[in-house]
Amino acid sequence: MKVINGRMRAEVEGEAVVFLIGMRINKLWKIHRWFPVLMAMPKMLRELERNPELGFLGSHLWLGRTIIVLQYWRSFEQLQAYAKNRDRAHLPAWAAFNKAVGQNGDVGIWHETYPAREGDYETVYANMPLFGLAKATKAVAATRQQTLRTR
Repeated sequence: MKVINGRMRAEVEGEAVVFLIGMRINKLWKIHRWFPVLMAMPKMLRELERNPELGFLGSHLWLGRTIIVLQYWRSFEQLQAYAKNRDRAHLPAWAAFNKAVGQNGDVGIWHETYPAREGDYETVYANMPLFGLAKATKAVAATRQQTLRTR
C-alpha cells in the first residue's frame, strides 16, 4: 500500500455508519465449529463489494483469535435491509451459526453499529495509506482548521 505523506481526512456527504463485526474462537481445537463461521464473512464481503447499491462502502479485516471486520455503510437502514434479506448471504450464515453453534460457547460472535451524521465525526490520517472512512469514501488533504470544523 502506498503511504500518503502528510495529513488527510475523510470527506463524506451525508450519513455514514461504522459497523464492527467479528467472532472469537473460544475453543481452538473445535475447528469444525469455528471454521465455517470464519468462512462466511468473506462470502458476504464479496457479495457486498459486487453490489454497491446495497450501501456497503468498504471494510478492513484483522485476524487473530478474535477476528474483527471494520465496515462502513451509507446508512443504518441499508445495513439492516442487508442483514434481514433472505436472498443475501447474511441470513443463511446467521441461521447456520445458530444451528451449528448456538449457545454452546465454542465460538463467539459480536457486532457494534455507530451511525455518524454529517459533521458528527472526526477523521485524521497522517502518513498512512488510504484507510478507514477515507478509503471507503473520499480522502482529501486536511488542515488543522478543516479537521476541527468536522466536529
